[in-house]
Amino acid sequence: MKMKSQKDFFSGLLFMGVGIAFAVGSTTYKVGVADNMGPGYFPLLLGILMALLGIAITVQALVLETREGDRIGRWAWKPLFYVLGANLAFGVLLSGLPGIGLPASGMVAAIYALTFIASLAARKFNYLHVFILATVLSAVSYLAFVMLLKSQIPIWPVLITG
Repeated sequence: MKMKSQKDFFSGLLFMGVGIAFAVGSTTYKVGVADNMGPGYFPLLLGILMALLGIAITVQALVLETREGDRIGRWAWKPLFYVLGANLAFGVLLSGLPGIGLPASGMVAAIYALTFIASLAARKFNYLHVFILATVLSAVSYLAFVMLLKSQIPIWPVLITG
């Protein structure tokens, strides 16, 4: 069988892989049954649905004709680097690195760093827009996680709060 759409074929494989990983990973928790769900029940169902969706997309890529074969282009290295780096910076700034003595910088600094670093992946970079986005994300995150969910997340750097 000939692949008719590279994009759909590899997207389907990715969906299948992530779905199977979620389904297998969820079995380490108590799954339960529909009327008495455990913490692994929802991730298991979500993983199964995602894997089924991946199968459907992969089969469709082998059956349905697309224009020019929907070939996969070159890797976008710059956006990949900046988005992964932004997430890494967020994690390090939010929780610090106790192993090397780097203290947590707090949620606000982590969100600003995440937003500014990830925005460097775009073709156009506007400091004002990114600053507004980071401010809104920080405010909404504070409202959601600290005020509503009562999460114990450090908001400001240890140097400020003591």
